[in-house]
Amino acid sequence: METPNYIKALLIPNGKKPQARRVWGIELDGVWLPFFTATNTMGDTAIPADALGAPLRLGYNADGSVKFSKTGRPVLKVAKDIADNVKLVKDNFTAGLLAYASGVSTEHPEEYKAQLDMAKEAGQPIISKDRTNLDKATAEAIAEAVGEAEAKAAKKGKKAVAVTA
Repeated sequence: METPNYIKALLIPNGKKPQARRVWGIELDGVWLPFFTATNTMGDTAIPADALGAPLRLGYNADGSVKFSKTGRPVLKVAKDIADNVKLVKDNFTAGLLAYASGVSTEHPEEYKAQLDMAKEAGQPIISKDRTNLDKATAEAIAEAVGEAEAKAAKKGKKAVAVTA
């Protein structure tokens, strides 16, 4: 099986920096709106013009009041018709990736297994180091918390008792 060009193209960096509102990690204004305008033009989708013309909508609470984030900014949501079509593209894209992986693993089982084994072996030192560092950091955090509890208890004239799980 030869790798299709569209799969190869997905793996080439394009050097662009994200700057606009993103939906599923892809720019709304720069990619999704032109794409869905094109699919409407070709009759492949029927996304309402108001969704394409005003893709960001003000969020509302259940009582009808404007919704604000914890930082005090108004919440903006992507129009439902656009969000639903992005989800459809995402689901189809995911299915395509899985179909490709399945095809390769079926047609080249030994090579695929070799890649899995090589990745697992190469990842072991990283996993081991991370586990050691996490254990150390957890022990330090517990010791610090116990120290703080003892100091707090000492100020109140009581003795702190450490509880371990």
